[in-house]
Amino acid sequence: QVQLVESGGTLVQAGGSLRLSCAASGGTFSSFHMDWFRQAPGKEREFVAVISGNGIATYYASSLKGRFTISRDNAKNTVYLQMNNLKPEDTAVYYCAASTTFGDGAPMDYWGKGTLVTVSS
Repeated sequence: QVQLVESGGTLVQAGGSLRLSCAASGGTFSSFHMDWFRQAPGKEREFVAVISGNGIATYYASSLKGRFTISRDNAKNTVYLQMNNLKPEDTAVYYCAASTTFGDGAPMDYWGKGTLVTVSS
């Protein structure tokens, strides 16, 4: 059983930057592709980005590419999401998830409980 714990969510002004972290335990971290999703108030959860188990391949939601960067440190069992030039519409609960399948739309095997990011205008 893999446990995922997100952190780093907070209130930030528009135009600012934030880095989210997701710490994993209970499994072989490098064997999982790691994803970030988000869910804004009143909206469905949406895919943000994924990184392969070895950290070589990444894929982003097209609307976020260029502002968001996903990375991982397998020695620390942690995946990160660097978010730059934040906008009020980025306000959401951000979730990390682990999967044995790479790509947008892949089924997730484990989910974290999320961390709230609020972007003020």
